[in-house]
Amino acid sequence: MTRTYPRARTAGAVLAASALLLTACGDDGDSAAEGGEDVGSQDADFLTIATGGSSGVYYQIGATMADLLGDELGADTSVQATGASAENINLLTDGNAEIAFTMGDATVQALEGTGPFEDDPRDGLLAIMTMYPNTVQLIARDGAGIESVEDLAGANVAVGDVGSGVELNAQMVLGAYDMSYDDINEDYLSYAEATDQMANGHIDALFATSGLPNPSLTELATNTDFITVPIDGEGRENLLSEYEFFGESVIPAGTYQDEEDVETVSVTNHLLASSELSEEAVYDITAALFDNIDRIHASHAEAENITLETATDGLVVPLHPGAAQYFEEQGVDTGAEDAEDGDADDADDAAEDDAEDEGDDE
Repeated sequence: MTRTYPRARTAGAVLAASALLLTACGDDGDSAAEGGEDVGSQDADFLTIATGGSSGVYYQIGATMADLLGDELGADTSVQATGASAENINLLTDGNAEIAFTMGDATVQALEGTGPFEDDPRDGLLAIMTMYPNTVQLIARDGAGIESVEDLAGANVAVGDVGSGVELNAQMVLGAYDMSYDDINEDYLSYAEATDQMANGHIDALFATSGLPNPSLTELATNTDFITVPIDGEGRENLLSEYEFFGESVIPAGTYQDEEDVETVSVTNHLLASSELSEEAVYDITAALFDNIDRIHASHAEAENITLETATDGLVVPLHPGAAQYFEEQGVDTGAEDAEDGDADDADDAAEDDAEDEGDDE
């Protein structure tokens, strides 16, 4: 079924996206205030959604979104299995995907030109929404003698695909405990490969950053005993203080094989849209997703945390103007009003500074 959604109204959307650029990126705001985010004219007829490994949460939710957008918009949609965040950003900015799942940390690195984007910052990253927290999970094979991050020293550890959000988190976690790859035997493996290697006794521990529960770990629990290693203490505090995109989190007892909650950290997931997509196209995409949110919620337990009320919480990039317009119409806070107040304050301060400078010159 193809459903037609109301055409987006430009002015409000551009204002909201501009405001988020000011608040999220800390720019001086001249170009944003004048014209907002520049977007293209591409329609939503063909949509590729870049997700993650085929056994991961991104893929499950992304596949449902692809089916939904195909049904509701009459679009030719496809879901692409990838190495997740970093690869997805590359696909998006290279024009090989229209929608991408990313973690907030990888998105910040892309903006700053750090990590896998060293000296190659990416401009024009725009969000449809934030979704749910990705929980950093450190899993150790039972009997491996690993009960803390420090115990990873000398162990065979799967750190995710090269350049993936999982691998970025693995490096950050190790660094927070004054460790690095020099202290472990790192192995770059996908979730499916890592759990298979753990079941066969070839690796001692693995990192996973995903929604809860991770399907690969749920399957691993059917044939292999393992423990969830806490990310706690001073190392956790180092992560929270050094990286603004990390938040406190716990892995609830019973998620896997643990009888008690396990402390860790989490990162907010973003759903990004290509800046080549028109305002109308992204408005229609956003409306279709939230008008059919029950279908998304049914795709995975973590997808139930995707709500209209929290869709703009924790953004690290501006909203695409089409998404901003939809949220404004639904009464969702896009940060535009706060940014306007900040602009007014900045203008007043600037005027006062100019007056003082003139007085000094006299």
